[in-house]
Amino acid sequence: MWKRIAIIFLLVLSFSLNGCEIATAGGLRSYVDTADGYQFSYPNGWVEVKVANGPDVVFHDLIEFSENVSVVISEVPEGKTLTDLGTPTEIGYKLGKNALAPEGSGRKAELVNAEKREVNGNTYYKLEYLITLPNNQQRHNLASVATSRGKLFTFNASVPEKRWRKVKNLIQQSVDSFSVY
Repeated sequence: MWKRIAIIFLLVLSFSLNGCEIATAGGLRSYVDTADGYQFSYPNGWVEVKVANGPDVVFHDLIEFSENVSVVISEVPEGKTLTDLGTPTEIGYKLGKNALAPEGSGRKAELVNAEKREVNGNTYYKLEYLITLPNNQQRHNLASVATSRGKLFTFNASVPEKRWRKVKNLIQQSVDSFSVY
């Protein structure tokens, strides 16, 4: 009798532990916006935040509120592709100057890396920045930029530099998962 109870207990415990492992192994959850035509994955434990007159969607960490991902959608001139708008470096500098560190914000954006990649016939620019805030704190930003259906989509992930090494892989996976259709 006790042997049976012990075996059942061990089986239940085993299945419970495996369930936890599966839930944390991927570390990412999916978000799909079929109306605007994009999708991405974001870290488990992050929640959606409603922002008025801002990005289309924002998610941030429950504990480290300043860790976030967002999607901004802008219009592009009729028929223009991402490569028509500029090279990865040109777009990277424009994004840094106009969105991440606009004049008067006291922030500085250093473009660390800019690369082009093709995924399922779509062109994406992956941009990496080191942002210095007015109080001299630093943040690490990764962005993925693409065009689709006459719109420019910018997926941005931002974390404090002091946490970058710890969350770098999750953030890179999140940025790489961004796709438009």
